[in-house]
Amino acid sequence: MNKGKDTIYLVQRAKEALAAAAYLIANQTEGSYSIETEIIDEQTKFGRLVDYGNTSESFDLSMYGQTGDPGQKAILDAIKNKEQLKVWEVNINKNDAGKYDANFAYTIVESVERSGSTDGFEELSSTLQVIGQTQEGELDTVDVPDEVIEFALYGFEKPGEFTGEYGKDHKGTVTP
Repeated sequence: MNKGKDTIYLVQRAKEALAAAAYLIANQTEGSYSIETEIIDEQTKFGRLVDYGNTSESFDLSMYGQTGDPGQKAILDAIKNKEQLKVWEVNINKNDAGKYDANFAYTIVESVERSGSTDGFEELSSTLQVIGQTQEGELDTVDVPDEVIEFALYGFEKPGEFTGEYGKDHKGTVTP
């Protein structure tokens, strides 16, 4: 059974050079994928005819604001510059083949909303509309920086192995 924390989103400007890295969006709190289809509904003398019409897909992402995060910046730059954005929705649990299941799409950023209260973190939410349709596939690896993994998980420490604060310069051992 999948948990929400098992799905991450990677983004990349569509015009990036070949072999350029995709960016993990920092501080993701929620993500959703939607697909819906219009229905063609016509009446005839012999009864009702229904068929599928246009299908639309989108991703809705929420995150806490992080100054300098390249993933969040890619989303903001894409809407400001009216550019396409590549998106990968990745399940970080390996499948039976030892790979990561993923959905990929070219998108345009429909909206970005930034909000903040006086007693909480700034929040960003964004809707990314899929061009055409998403494509299912597998990734051999998921290039997530070690410091991100270490922020979310940390290995066992023996007394005296690390002195400092968690999340600052911690270099724990991670065993996924």
